Amino acid sequence: MLGYSLVTKQTPPGGLPVNKLYIYKSVDIAQEYYVAITFDRERYMPVLLMSDDGGVNIESNVNKLQRFWFHLSTGITPEIAAYIEAQFGFSDDDMSVVTHILRQLVTLFREKDATLLELNPLVRTTEGSLMCLDAKFNFDDSAKFRQPELVSLEEHSPGEKDEYEASKLGLSYIRLDGDIGVIVNGAGLAMATNDLVTLYGGNCANFLDIGGGATKETLSKAFSILQKDARTKALFINIYGGIVRCDMIAESILAAAATTGGFNIPVVVRLQGTNFDKGFKLIQNSGLDNIIFEADFDQAAKKIVQLTSNTR
Repeated sequence: MLGYSLVTKQTPPGGLPVNKLYIYKSVDIAQEYYVAITFDRERYMPVLLMSDDGGVNIESNVNKLQRFWFHLSTGITPEIAAYIEAQFGFSDDDMSVVTHILRQLVTLFREKDATLLELNPLVRTTEGSLMCLDAKFNFDDSAKFRQPELVSLEEHSPGEKDEYEASKLGLSYIRLDGDIGVIVNGAGLAMATNDLVTLYGGNCANFLDIGGGATKETLSKAFSILQKDARTKALFINIYGGIVRCDMIAESILAAAATTGGFNIPVVVRLQGTNFDKGFKLIQNSGLDNIIFEADFDQAAKKIVQLTSNTR
């Protein structure tokens, strides 16, 4: 398996490269269980999910999931534990192990800002012992600043380097298959930009959403991330100034150009909103030949597609 691609229902179509193997002894299974803790957003509280039909069967037997709602302050109460024991037919000895596992999960869920803790399967072996054979844990990205120990355990493949670098700056990076790099502020504007570029025959190589809290420093880093992508033949900067001012965007563009010795690809800038006039004048007076300012969204999309076509 090492060095080859693994293709499953949970991987991209081309599969994922196998760089590591985890080897464990074979276990004879008598019964599989599914156990998970996540948030019930309708009830605004965490919920314990359990089923005695775990493993691969859980996906086709979701209706067999038992739900036990609880409060983080109280965890798995004796009443919940008693119901679980009766519902799943655990013996008293089994239940002492199950209760320990559930309480540990609640502690982990609370203290590590988890959004999903999933044990699948938790099994009873033919010898009668309970054992977790596989687990999946998800944690809240917004709480990473509280969990440096968890963040330090993250592994990133070479293909995820740009996404990781952007996330450290508070930026959202999405890799696509085209050749036009795009910087926007907001998911809605990102989707509209992609639609319009596609309408005029272009393809976006990536999206870098700077959101509302970007600074000159983070924007300079954003430009460098996109310029390092060899697939990117042109850069489309499409910003609606609100919290992020147009003049700050313009200053960041010029600072990035000065730092890198000028852009080595064509750049189309479309700005609208707060301090638009100041931003326009800064770019207009910059003297940079390969930066084109276009206030109209439609015309800007046409222009970037045209410039990209000329460089193919």
